[in-house]
Amino acid sequence: MSTSSQFTLLRNANVFAPAALGLKNILICGKKILYIGEDLPQLSDCLTVQEIDLTGKAVLPGFIDAHTHITGGGGEAGFATRVPPVPLSHFTSAGVTSVVGLLGTDDVTRNTQSVVAQVYALREEGLSAWCYTGGYHLPPTTLTGSVKSDIVFIEPVIAVGELAISDHRSSQPTFDELIKVAAECHVARLMTGKAGVLHLHLGDGERGLSLVRRALQETEIPARTFNPTHVNRRRALFEEACELTQKGCWIDITAFETGPDGYEPDEAILHFLEQGFPTDKLTISSDGGGCLPCFNQQGELTKMDFATSKAMTAIFFQLLQQGQSIDKILPFFSQNVANLLQLPNKGQLTVNGDADLIVLNTKQDDIDHVMALGRWHKFNGEQIKKGTFEV
Repeated sequence: MSTSSQFTLLRNANVFAPAALGLKNILICGKKILYIGEDLPQLSDCLTVQEIDLTGKAVLPGFIDAHTHITGGGGEAGFATRVPPVPLSHFTSAGVTSVVGLLGTDDVTRNTQSVVAQVYALREEGLSAWCYTGGYHLPPTTLTGSVKSDIVFIEPVIAVGELAISDHRSSQPTFDELIKVAAECHVARLMTGKAGVLHLHLGDGERGLSLVRRALQETEIPARTFNPTHVNRRRALFEEACELTQKGCWIDITAFETGPDGYEPDEAILHFLEQGFPTDKLTISSDGGGCLPCFNQQGELTKMDFATSKAMTAIFFQLLQQGQSIDKILPFFSQNVANLLQLPNKGQLTVNGDADLIVLNTKQDDIDHVMALGRWHKFNGEQIKKGTFEV
């Protein structure tokens, strides 16, 4: 199977854009979608066209994983526990066609330079990629000396994160320190039209989101600037985060298993829906490439695992198996993320939008094909395009 063609025509596609559009034909040229409609477009015989009859299979926009450690995470139990960079196929095999990379605990042996370099590498391999500047700690690691100028002057840098709060591994930022970073994010958004959010790592601490709630009460910084993640790790934290969506914050669920005090990812999404919170303010990400450490009360590491983007995709299929409709849950994996991060050509299937798409199998319990920017990366369940150093 060739990974590229001048034109690709997908016939009889059951399109979720994310709204359910029914059976349509989709014409793709280069990296863009040219046509979505019921009629078959008439193309000249002199054109090279790859034509595929999908026989009613569901076609979705590619997933956006907006929290992934593309350079690798870890390092919390010594240098040997540093996770290597995440290869291309770990994303596309899971249906992820856009990623946003970041630093976590280790913003010393890794830095903004290495994240930006990995963004460019993934782009060269055919993935859409961006990144955050900064990491867990203050003062933040940057390329230009400030997070605002990083966002303004470095094209792939769209926001700040993941700055840690309510966590023993954080730099214990004060209220004044937090709102100064948030203010820089907001001004950078005004100057550039980029996302300009402050992506906040939430730990297990009882303080939870108190700093964010105070910021919304005492400052003029817009609520959309504050974007907490890992909010399903404790039930009380999740309830607190859900309330913030009513004030205009987007919140992010992480697709890893939680402890006894948290909500499993699918459970968190269902709870959010049942409680009637704003469905356009919820996203899910994988924490891919990052470590999943467990600590005792003394802050000592007791065990460690590592996340992948496939965990996020598994939650999507779990929700389908539990009776949720594709169009109801799909925005959490696509359109909501694109709206938060100001990525207008991502997260939906639309004419002139990027040709990033997923084709589900007939049973809707696995992925048949994945296309990123008009090129097949996975076809008939087989990974046909891999990263430069993948075997």
